[in-house]
Amino acid sequence: MSSIELKPTDKRLKGELSVPGDKSISHRSVIFSALAQGTSVITNFLTGEDCLRTVEAFRLMGVNIEQEGNKITVHGKGISHLREPSQPINFGNSGTTARLMSGVLAGLPLFTTAFGDESLSKRPMDRVIQPLRVMGAEIRGREDDSLLPLAFRGKKLEGTRHELTVKSAQVKSALLLAGMLAEGETEVIELGETRNHTEMLLPEFGVDVEVEGRFIKIKGGQKPFASDIKVPGDISSAAFFLVAASIVPDSELVIRDVGLNPTRDGIVRALKEMGANIEVHVHTHIGSEPVGDIVVRHSRLKGMTLEGDLIPNVIDEIPILALAATQAEGKTIIKDAEELRYKETDRIEAVVETLTTLGADVQAQEDGMIIQGGSPLKGGSVDSYGDHRIGMMGAIASLICEGEVIVKNKDCINISYPSFFTDLNQVLN
Repeated sequence: MSSIELKPTDKRLKGELSVPGDKSISHRSVIFSALAQGTSVITNFLTGEDCLRTVEAFRLMGVNIEQEGNKITVHGKGISHLREPSQPINFGNSGTTARLMSGVLAGLPLFTTAFGDESLSKRPMDRVIQPLRVMGAEIRGREDDSLLPLAFRGKKLEGTRHELTVKSAQVKSALLLAGMLAEGETEVIELGETRNHTEMLLPEFGVDVEVEGRFIKIKGGQKPFASDIKVPGDISSAAFFLVAASIVPDSELVIRDVGLNPTRDGIVRALKEMGANIEVHVHTHIGSEPVGDIVVRHSRLKGMTLEGDLIPNVIDEIPILALAATQAEGKTIIKDAEELRYKETDRIEAVVETLTTLGADVQAQEDGMIIQGGSPLKGGSVDSYGDHRIGMMGAIASLICEGEVIVKNKDCINISYPSFFTDLNQVLN
């Protein structure tokens, strides 16, 4: 188990920074390119462990994928040329790979088995498996077919209408991918708005998707064609630096070329509601995705209530928002976020344990937490629990701690942000 010792510092965050490519878009770009006919080039691809699991899955299915730094070249031959893997697919720690690939594997005429690491093997898969079975999918797994490892006896699926019972972009995307491979039309009705990268990216590959509010339709039998994609910076990675610059005195930071999709910018909206000094400047679009720069300066924050429809938009950023709340004036309440209990770890318990160890006043609730602001953080030894976002939260907390912070099991940060510590040191002055 690797650890890092982070000493107290009086440095501030200054300068400019570019964060790695968006994790969600990187996954989807590879999936759509591998299913497509022709050669696609993906630039600014996130080379974290999770996205490379998706790359390796398609390599095992016979797709020639070349990697040169953060440029990925996918030589797609079309859906009909995918072959049956000769060994089980390892999804590692990647929930996105597991759930989106389930939609693909269920609809291909192949037999496939897949497994994940200890953490992923505890995360619920029935939320994807049950609606896929309504389409005719044959999927078996542990615990009444709800957990990895899974076996897929792929077959032609039937398009159907799904009313989702969870707010999950992964479930939605899995069903749309299955619908693209199925006969007839598939309609997905969302419980609430979730990130919409699948709906925005598929048309770039020539696949028609009809979106009307919470209703999304896709016709089966469509064949994607190659498309070059430039992946914008990941706002979920930028979130750690947005909070860091907000809570470290005398900081001013510019984060360049960040994806500013309206279903992903909840971190900016939440911080602004807390009183953060943030400016957003959209300067281009990549496909339909708005991209721009974010300027953030140190400011005095105030507590807030984070709930309702904003939660799915900001679900991955709640750990770092909780750290911001410890430094805000007043109380912050986070609720309607029970989904946090089904991430890489139980993020509610992990956040509470980490921040409490460092000296904060945080109480867990069934669907969130209550944070008393204005807490001076002392330092201490904390565990990432194998969760990249908990590990990075601990590292950012060290910037305002009176004593040393030890982050155990730091290597999990490579899942989404391999250059995190390099980038952090670059802007500390």
